[in-house]
Amino acid sequence: MTAKTERTAAIRWIQEQMADYGLMMGELDASGVLRAAAPPAPSPVVCYRNAAGQSWDGQGEMPDWLRRAVNAGQTVEFYRVGSL
Repeated sequence: MTAKTERTAAIRWIQEQMADYGLMMGELDASGVLRAAAPPAPSPVVCYRNAAGQSWDGQGEMPDWLRRAVNAGQTVEFYRVGSL
C-alpha cells in the first residue's frame, strides 16, 4: 500500500468509528484528542563535567563533586565543557 492509500484507509476507518459511536468533531475537539502534543522539554545543557562523567548545567546549587574540587583548589573553569 502506498502512503496515500494508507492515509485514505485510516481516514475511512476513523469516519466509521465516529459513525458507530455517534461522535462529532466538536466532541473530539473538546476532549483534547485533536490538539497537537506538546514538544518534549529540551534536555539540560551540560556546562561542566568531570572525568567520572558527573555533570552540571550551571543552574542552581553547585553539586558536591564540583564544590569538593573547588575547595581542593581546582577552578570551576577547569571542568567547563566546550564554549558557551
